[in-house]
Amino acid sequence: MSEPSFTPIPVTILSGFLGAGKTTLLRHLLKTEHGLKIAVIENELAETGIDSELLGEQPVQVVTLANGCVCCSVRSDLEMALFTLLEQRDSGVIAFDRLVIECTGMADPAPVAQTFFIDEELRERYILDGILTLVDAAHAPFQLNLSIAQAQVGFADRLLVSKRDLVDETNFEALCQRLQRINRRAPIRVVEHGQIDLAELLDVRGFNLNDDFAPDLKAESKQAAPFVSLRPAEKSRAEDRIASLVLRSEKPLDIDRLSDFMNSLLEEFGNSLLRYKGVLHIAGEPRRLVFQGVLKLYGFDWDREWAADEKQESVMVLIGDSLPEARIRQEFMQMVATL
Repeated sequence: MSEPSFTPIPVTILSGFLGAGKTTLLRHLLKTEHGLKIAVIENELAETGIDSELLGEQPVQVVTLANGCVCCSVRSDLEMALFTLLEQRDSGVIAFDRLVIECTGMADPAPVAQTFFIDEELRERYILDGILTLVDAAHAPFQLNLSIAQAQVGFADRLLVSKRDLVDETNFEALCQRLQRINRRAPIRVVEHGQIDLAELLDVRGFNLNDDFAPDLKAESKQAAPFVSLRPAEKSRAEDRIASLVLRSEKPLDIDRLSDFMNSLLEEFGNSLLRYKGVLHIAGEPRRLVFQGVLKLYGFDWDREWAADEKQESVMVLIGDSLPEARIRQEFMQMVATL
């Protein structure tokens, strides 16, 4: 008898510092009549629950809400909650086709993301769609001086700015410039009192290697939500620990030398590389090579062929913690110069 086949469940990780508005956003998500069956795993350390009446004493408790969404309060291991949801879904007790995980305000989203790469069964049943990070516009200047808040921004596929109405245009622009310097590849959107178009939260495809993938330094504009169009980021007086590094080459890359460069980079700095993505032009190959990773976990694949009117160049975006930018640039240029 053949094994049953499952369509992977898209997973969204919701991150953000204390008080940024994660729970407010989740309440809106769970109370809206959107016709979607969304499960939410709420961590036990959240300041206020989505609904205090849902929180029981069991390690994992699952409750189906009126609009068909599912709330799961976690008081122990994340993997236990993930398997519990699968068991109840497979047995027909609950129904959902998307999952959102709320991280605590002081949590690093990396271990949550790695869960979906390490465990084979979870990797088959769930697919990581994206990491969303909420940023409190009013308190960000202080919070972003903390390394964990910078890391949350660095891991993000999309940045959601809350409390925009509490800051003036000058301070908002300064915040956006700083966010862009930390994470150049994440579009910035504004959340108004926990409300935002669901299209900005779901189907982000931040971990997909496909034809839609591209580490654009300019976020794609969408009419569904406010879009912040930024000038090139300027350096601030105080350097952030987390920052973006962009490597470019118009010269076709030798795949063996590229492999040596990447292996050396990951061996020495893998634990400091929060997120990295690239579209590469490989010598003698008509197709684009795309790759991305989180820390030392990464994937790559051959993509579509370069279009006739498309500039054939290699672009790599590295987001890391205290990376030696000058040294990495030099080693990259040495690799390119030997071609």
